[in-house]
Amino acid sequence: MTTATLGTSPLVVGRLGYGCWRFGTSTTSEVAARIRTAVDEGMTLIDTADVYGISSGDFGRAESLLGEAIAADPGLRAQIVIATKGGIRPGVPYDSGERYLVDACEASLQRLGIDVIDLYQVHRVDLLTHPREVAAALSKLRAAGKVREIGVSNYSATQARSLMRHLDCALTTMQPEFSLLRQDPLDDGIIDLCMEHTVTPLAWSPLAGGILVGDGERTRGVTAQLDRLSAAHATNRAAIALAFLMAHPAGVIPLVGSSDPARIRACAESLRVELSKHDWYALLGSTGRALP
Repeated sequence: MTTATLGTSPLVVGRLGYGCWRFGTSTTSEVAARIRTAVDEGMTLIDTADVYGISSGDFGRAESLLGEAIAADPGLRAQIVIATKGGIRPGVPYDSGERYLVDACEASLQRLGIDVIDLYQVHRVDLLTHPREVAAALSKLRAAGKVREIGVSNYSATQARSLMRHLDCALTTMQPEFSLLRQDPLDDGIIDLCMEHTVTPLAWSPLAGGILVGDGERTRGVTAQLDRLSAAHATNRAAIALAFLMAHPAGVIPLVGSSDPARIRACAESLRVELSKHDWYALLGSTGRALP
C-alpha cells in the first residue's frame, strides 16, 4: 500500500510523510523544490510547526516558507495534507492554554496562507494546563472550521489517554520520536494505544537524525544489517530503515526530513521494500535489544 488513512478521519496520505523542521535557513525556491520532489514521490503529508525556524531566530519561518511555496504552485494545495503544531511558546516554553492555542493556530493559518489546517497537533504537553482546557481549545478550533483533525506530538501514552477522555472527537495522530535507534514507542504504550484506538503514529526523526545512514562506531551492528538488506533489495540504507517502521501493523508513517531532493527520492524507495518477519527481527536485535 502506498497510501494510508489518518486515524478514523477521511484524510488519505502517502505512506511516507515529509517534515519541514530543517527549513529555517532555506530559501523559498529551495523549499518549493523539496516539497515538489516529496509530493512527486508520494509524500503528500507535509508536517511543519510554528516553532520550526526559531533556531535561526525566526519563529514561524518554516510555516511562512511553506506558505510561499504553496502560493507559487497553485495546484499544490489540493495535492497535500498540511499538518502543523502549536503549543511551544518561546520563553515559557510550553503553553497549551485555550487562548494561546487558538491564537497560535490562527497565526499558523496566516503564515501558511490557507483557510483550514488539515491536521493540527499539540507540539508538547503543557504540564500546567489541564487536559480539559486543551480539549476545549481543540474543539473550539474544529467548530470554527479552522482545523479538520487533531493530533499530539511528544505525548506519553498516559498523557494522550488523559486528553482523549475530554475530547469530543477522535484523536487522529500521535507523533513520537521513533527509529531503529529510538524504539521506546514499542515498549512505552504509545504504539499499543495507537492500535487500540485507531490512531496513526507519525514517526519523527525516523533515520535517527541521519545516524542510520552514517558509519558511526556505535551503530556498526545496525548498519551491517541495513547493508545486508539493502543489497538483498537492491536499495539503500535509508529505505530499509524506513521500511522497518512501516512494516509495523500500527501503520506508522515516517516523516522524512532530508533537504536534498536526491535523498528524498532515495527514501521513497522504501515503498517497494517488503521485509520478512525474520529480517524485521534481525534489524530489531541488531541494536542490542535482547531477543530469544
